[in-house]
Amino acid sequence: MTKRLNNAVLAELPPTVRRPDYDRSRITTGIVHLGVGAFHRAHQAAYTDDVLANDPHWGIVAASLRSPDTSDALEPQGGLYTLSVRSSAGEALRVIGSISRVIVAPQALDDLLAVMSDPATRIVSLTVTEKGYCHDPATGQLNEGHPDIEHDLANPAQPKSAPGLIVEALRRRRAAGAAPFTVLTCDNLPSNGRTVKRVLTRYAELVDRDLGRWVESDVACPSTMVDRIVPATTDDDRERISARLSAMDAWPVVTEPFIQWVIEDHFPQGRPAWEKAGAEFVADVEPYEHMKLRLLNGSHSTLAYLGYLAGYETVSEAMADPAYEQLIRGLMDEEVTPTLHMPPGADLASYKSALIERFKNLALKHRTWQIAMDGSQKLPQRLLGTVRDRLKSNASIDRLALGVAAWMRYVTGIGETGVPIDVRDPMAAHLRILADRADDSPERLARELFTVREIFGDDLPADPRFVEAVVSALTRLYEKGAKRTVAEFESRLVSP
Repeated sequence: MTKRLNNAVLAELPPTVRRPDYDRSRITTGIVHLGVGAFHRAHQAAYTDDVLANDPHWGIVAASLRSPDTSDALEPQGGLYTLSVRSSAGEALRVIGSISRVIVAPQALDDLLAVMSDPATRIVSLTVTEKGYCHDPATGQLNEGHPDIEHDLANPAQPKSAPGLIVEALRRRRAAGAAPFTVLTCDNLPSNGRTVKRVLTRYAELVDRDLGRWVESDVACPSTMVDRIVPATTDDDRERISARLSAMDAWPVVTEPFIQWVIEDHFPQGRPAWEKAGAEFVADVEPYEHMKLRLLNGSHSTLAYLGYLAGYETVSEAMADPAYEQLIRGLMDEEVTPTLHMPPGADLASYKSALIERFKNLALKHRTWQIAMDGSQKLPQRLLGTVRDRLKSNASIDRLALGVAAWMRYVTGIGETGVPIDVRDPMAAHLRILADRADDSPERLARELFTVREIFGDDLPADPRFVEAVVSALTRLYEKGAKRTVAEFESRLVSP
């Protein structure tokens, strides 16, 4: 197949493929997005694509902060790519046109900073994952000893990190008398808008005290909650989708039908009418954020570690095991839901039922290994916040502790059959050193990992209820394996 997806072939695509309903040549840049991964392309870029026909001033220039892979795939396609929505009913294809170009930051830093500094850019959004904020997940504060932050503070005009890029662009705008852009984080951070505001303000203070005060007073950082399951694209996906297009798409994105975006409506320089595409604007995102982080993400991480250890390659395979489904339902209903405080009208029962069905989606090959990545950054938000709330209420944490214990077993880097695990985590080397010290003792392993205060803080390792629950769960995982532990779990909870 020699024909490549691009503007010239849009009119030739099969009629079953949805395509942009606007003239792409009229689109101008209003958004710069940092972190052009699959999630952004399945979520925010799709919402934006829906509104460009009525307002062409919100096109996206996307930036990759590390790898040129996405740029290499999309630049020959003029930024176009296919969004595949898969369910048991089949697959619907849509070509997204909201991204005009992709900049690789290490290769074109001046270009990226120039676009971010342009007054026409009114929003800078981010999906850089939890680790991209260079913060301490346990405290939400800037990690001033992070190598990228140390580099950026020594070379503020040549930043590597997301905070460094944003603050340098804001500094240039302030020097030119231009209004600041709105910073819109779409990552899974607790109170993500307030967290990114705190990180940016502190970094800016370290660059220049007056700049820090300006960032604190003038830069809007609305909080958001984003929700859509987006597995990694496979070669089989590329071949299948390209065949249906009769044109080669180097990097399509596969996702599920469900999509949600809840946003605090604070955009001093304006924003797209995303509500016309289904986004929900609210005064306070925090209840929705807790709902999603704790119910979806907490369950996902628990499934990922326990599923991977048991040999389940995908979430749907794990959920096909009745014991795993029962565990996840119990986690949601018994341990997470009591910690949530939703506004009137929020239907938690329907949300949880929808989650179970989404996890069971056989068409969505979401790998447990992919979800297991970067656990040191994810655990504080996904599981440990719920643990703290449960402990304050003197309530049980058995299922939460099992999820934490499964992470501990996973990051040893050795699976239940002795096969190495490819642990992808910014702290992987340090975690492996701690695990090696434990010499296969579950109790020693837990106590070694509890010393990582960036994950557990100072309070949880000092609480015997938490320590005993995790050590007990970890011991069972070592003695019985993940599959048998889960199979026996609920009956153990109700036994006298």
